[in-house]
Amino acid sequence: IATFNVQNMRLRQNAGGPRLEGARDRDAGSPEDRKLDIIDRKLTAEIIATIDADILCLQEVFDTATIDHFHDAFLLPTGLRPYPHRICKAGNDGYGLNVAVMARVRPDHARSHAQLTATDLGLKDPDNVLRGGPVFRRDCLEVRFGTFTLFACHLKAPYPDQRRAAKIRGIEAKAIRRVIETSLEHPNRQFWMILGDLNTPIGANAGRDDALAPLLDGFCVDLMARMPNGEAWTYVMPDTGQHLRPDGMLASPALAQRAGDAMPRIE
Repeated sequence: IATFNVQNMRLRQNAGGPRLEGARDRDAGSPEDRKLDIIDRKLTAEIIATIDADILCLQEVFDTATIDHFHDAFLLPTGLRPYPHRICKAGNDGYGLNVAVMARVRPDHARSHAQLTATDLGLKDPDNVLRGGPVFRRDCLEVRFGTFTLFACHLKAPYPDQRRAAKIRGIEAKAIRRVIETSLEHPNRQFWMILGDLNTPIGANAGRDDALAPLLDGFCVDLMARMPNGEAWTYVMPDTGQHLRPDGMLASPALAQRAGDAMPRIE
């Protein structure tokens, strides 16, 4: 099982046929950019082929048509075994970038929680950071595979106001926990995982951020914390050079115990 923020993956239809945008925040749309987009998405496919996970959680996918095109036009040519089950539901991202799941295992159940509010979950918003809107900035996509349940997430990014963003992520973390406690009869004894871009800058130089405290108080286990110091980073800040870890793999206590000393791998 793996997670990957593929960044701004959106299918565009134009006179030259369908094309995928590259993994950049601002696409100027020039002919040179379009050439780079193809190279970029080939690299994305090669990384996924190297990982070769049976269940893959993606962030920043525009819609089902996008993930279907990427699967058929970019992933399959790598020789990777196909992912016949692909799920992408509309969430709350203002740019339409959603969480998605590709799997070789047939899911028994898939449910979006994008429309839940703090009130729906019995949570408080003392600083009114949600402004009465949905609690999840994107979604908490619940996908069940037999006795294993995946909760795919992409939490609020730490900008433009880092302090406000951390408060939003803190409420999102409480909401994820409430969703799990509601969806599963015995969360401490069942197999489940929270997977995705948690956008909490965990790392030696990241500063203090307690947004995930509602999840890391014994409710689940941070599998990435098993990695040696200095190796558990997945992102480098372009302006400061800080090595951070926004990507998360949080497992239920039962799953963490069942996994023994299994160690995550970062590609």
